[in-house]
Amino acid sequence: MNANERELILKDEAFRIVSCALGISNGLGHGPTEKIYENSLVVEFTSKMIPYLQQPKYPVVWKQVKVGEFIPDIIAYNKIIVETKTIESITDLERGQVLNYLRVTGLPLALILNFKKPKLEWERVVLSNHNLTTNLH
Repeated sequence: MNANERELILKDEAFRIVSCALGISNGLGHGPTEKIYENSLVVEFTSKMIPYLQQPKYPVVWKQVKVGEFIPDIIAYNKIIVETKTIESITDLERGQVLNYLRVTGLPLALILNFKKPKLEWERVVLSNHNLTTNLH
């Protein structure tokens, strides 16, 4: 799979999610907590009939022993991890977090949505054959 194909993975679904986030960002502005944005996305997803799970738990196993769990904010379409943030900017820390989520869940795509500033910042993180690619926006 070449880089252009990776960029297009779940394009329509990702577009719908980011459109919801842009509407929330424009409506609520910047300032609320991550949880408020997460809950607002759930309201938007429900009204737009986007299937989702909020705060699902995924076990982390080491040598056949459950050692903890990862809890992503939202899984949309049973395929996309959606992480809400209110941070200065998306860094390798957040990319690493969603990369771990992708590895544990086996899902192909994560969206990091940062509501900290007046303009929504977002990134796509794609896991393909253990290669990480990001698209900055």
